[in-house]
Amino acid sequence: MSLDASRTEPRPERLTAHEARQRLEHARSTRMTQLQALGESGQVDDQLMSAQQAAIGRVLKEIDEAFARVEAGTYGTCTGCGKPVPGERLEILPYTRYCVACQRRAAT
Repeated sequence: MSLDASRTEPRPERLTAHEARQRLEHARSTRMTQLQALGESGQVDDQLMSAQQAAIGRVLKEIDEAFARVEAGTYGTCTGCGKPVPGERLEILPYTRYCVACQRRAAT
C-alpha cells in the first residue's frame, strides 16, 4: 500500500480497545526505554536529567490513566467536553485526555 492510498482510505473515528492498548503499550515501552537510558548515563546530579525523568514519570502516569479509561470504556472521550477525541489526535498522543480545544483551555 502506498502512502497516498492510506490518506484516501477512510479511518474509523474510534480505536478498538485492542488498538488503544497496543498504542499505549508502545508509548509505555518507549518511555521506559528513555527512563532506563537516562538512568544509565551516570549523571546523577544533573538538573536537566532530573527534569527529564520527572516529565517521563508524568507521561507514564498519564499512560496508566489511559489504560484505566480503556477498561472503563471511556477511552477516546474528551474529559473536558465529553465529545470524541479525533482519531488522528489519539494516533499522535494515545494517552491524551482532551480534544485540542479543551487541551488549550486546560493549558491556560
